[in-house]
Amino acid sequence: MKTRALSFLGLLLLSACGGAAPPPAAPDPAPAAPSAAPEASPAAEPEDKPAPAPAPIKVTLEAKSGSKLAGKALLEETPEGVKVTLAVSGISKGKHGAHVHELGDCSSADGKSAGDHFNPGGHKHGMPPGAERHLGDLGNLEVADSGEGKLEITVAGANLKPGDKSSFLGRAIIVHEKTDDGGQPTGNAGGRIGCGVIQR
Repeated sequence: MKTRALSFLGLLLLSACGGAAPPPAAPDPAPAAPSAAPEASPAAEPEDKPAPAPAPIKVTLEAKSGSKLAGKALLEETPEGVKVTLAVSGISKGKHGAHVHELGDCSSADGKSAGDHFNPGGHKHGMPPGAERHLGDLGNLEVADSGEGKLEITVAGANLKPGDKSSFLGRAIIVHEKTDDGGQPTGNAGGRIGCGVIQR
């Protein structure tokens, strides 16, 4: 009887001490792969913007050679060239030649201080819109009985940029007493009755 009791006690101790082994610990989770850096978007290409056109120039014309001319001109650089708007009053009815001359000097009483027609290309004199003409040849303005006249023309190839060989900047606008008939060398337009310096 004692032997059986000891055997039973031994079995109890074995089951108490020798239980099932604990389950193995779960492995540590693998470190997350570093997220890929977002791709940098390519830098936007700068747009090639054209340089802004120079500001328009306002010109006041002075009376010359004893005339009673009064006048103004507006010069604007456009993609097609320089747009010249010329308005005068106080002169005789009919057509009067108008030109850009090479020198911005209206100091003389007869306007001859402005020099010759502006002609950087070395062309013969001519009438717009003909290709063979001085760059400064503006044609004729038509004056009414009231003594008022206006001319509007866009001169292809001209500009208002400082230092450019085809620039009207620093030159002068001349209005003549007679019609420019297109003859050589300067159109037979007679004396200079108005002069204005093209300057800023």
